[in-house]
Amino acid sequence: MADMQSVATLIDSTTSKIQQLQQAFAVLESHSAISLNLKWKELEEHFHGLEKSLNKRFHEVKDQEMEYVTKVTEAQEMLEKQEAVVVAKELASLDWLQEKRDAALSAIFEKHKPSASEPSTNGMGNGVPANIVEENLDVKAAKSCSEDVKPAENGNADAKPHSELVKLCEEMDAEGLQKFISDNRKNLSSIREEIPIALRSATNPFTLVLDSLKDFYSGEILGLDGKKDGNLLGLRRTCLMLMESLGQLLADSVLGSLSDNQMLTLEIREQAKAIATEWKPKLDDLDIDASSGNSLEAHAFLQLLATFGIASEFDQDEICKLIPAVTRRRQAVDLCRSLGLSHKMPGVIEVLLNSGRQIEAVNLAYAFELTEQYAPVPLLKAYLKEARKVSQIKAGNTSPSAQTETNERELSALKAIIKCIEEHKLEDQYPIDPLQKRILQLEKAKADKRRAAEAAKPQSKRPRANGTTYAPRVTGIPDKSFYRAPLERYPYPYDRQYVYPAETHPPSLMGSAPYTISPTHTTYYGNGYQVQYQATYLH
Repeated sequence: MADMQSVATLIDSTTSKIQQLQQAFAVLESHSAISLNLKWKELEEHFHGLEKSLNKRFHEVKDQEMEYVTKVTEAQEMLEKQEAVVVAKELASLDWLQEKRDAALSAIFEKHKPSASEPSTNGMGNGVPANIVEENLDVKAAKSCSEDVKPAENGNADAKPHSELVKLCEEMDAEGLQKFISDNRKNLSSIREEIPIALRSATNPFTLVLDSLKDFYSGEILGLDGKKDGNLLGLRRTCLMLMESLGQLLADSVLGSLSDNQMLTLEIREQAKAIATEWKPKLDDLDIDASSGNSLEAHAFLQLLATFGIASEFDQDEICKLIPAVTRRRQAVDLCRSLGLSHKMPGVIEVLLNSGRQIEAVNLAYAFELTEQYAPVPLLKAYLKEARKVSQIKAGNTSPSAQTETNERELSALKAIIKCIEEHKLEDQYPIDPLQKRILQLEKAKADKRRAAEAAKPQSKRPRANGTTYAPRVTGIPDKSFYRAPLERYPYPYDRQYVYPAETHPPSLMGSAPYTISPTHTTYYGNGYQVQYQATYLH
């Protein structure tokens, strides 16, 4: 529009320009010694013809512009009408979904309606400090509601837990409960869903779970041969699962599904405190870097504090020091919120960054809405830079095993970064195409080395039937024994991969100064352990 106005102004000024040209032409004639064959009248007619032609073309363009503006306005009006229709349909759908949700919640509350008098929920009525309940109430109640809705959706609302589980809980047989879960590890996923319901039948589920913890440290997890004790490892996982199920049962108690004698009392809390006090010194020498954020023992200790509401009995900074040992576990975020540590997360993230664990730091930053303070993309680039730096240092060792280790380290780092980028939708800020190309190069080099190693293997000679010897043709096809099927193992839920959920409520104040931990190890890649980093998080 501004261009059209400037053109119109220039066209309007043509008359004055012609007059100026006429005066200049007259001056030229007066100073000329010879007469000019070209007369002013002819020049004037030429310029007026040009002016008319320009005026005509200008009006044509102006009319076309007005027509275009009209069409654009009509299209915008049509889009606005269609958008209004879409919004109306969305609102109608939301109203319908809200009605369904209200109906489902009504059914849940009706199911959990108390048959006797309501248990007291004020102060210490349920044996849990009010400051702990306030922070984790929404998380646990939401988890309880979502798990209660699942059976109804599948048409199995009346499904009951295994009769053996109920019997063991009724008899308060902690040892038998441990054995039953251990013997049925193949069905662990279904048992895990049934345990919270079965625990309701116990005289006191909190006492039952405490009794099951007595053998948690009954031996050393690593034997003399360096192998883990599978039975003890399974027992500890079962203990952890029982404490989590008890935490779910505690969330149900908010809805009044437990009787008064099943509630968490002060005496039970003292017993739990005694167990936690016994466990704590065993974690003082825990190697945070070696645990790779997946320490079962640290997780069990933190879960004990959260389930029995005894976190206030221990120093908060000491508890925070254990968080980096469990950051790859599915429950890490919920544990931090349940323990009232949301405001300490900047300190935890700093510890992870100082240990070269930027992937976990990025996931925690997203979970607690700290991405403005800890920008994800620079952290991921720093992680890759550190991995390549270590690889270059290792490259000085020309042995085949060192080269293989170097390539595996960089390959694991690249896959972890790509996984993190995709999970948090950072493709626009950090394109993954160059990373994927590098992965292809490393995998090709890995495959070439494997084929070369197989081709260099000495081939055994087998005699032919006629007495001649047979020399086999050397090929790059690996021997079948090279590829071995992975050992079958029972699918504990703690081995499942997981990603932190996003923060569902406003984070706590960040006023507290982050705690500091003196690093006793080098960076993540220089700690002397061959750890292949995974982007996903183990449950």
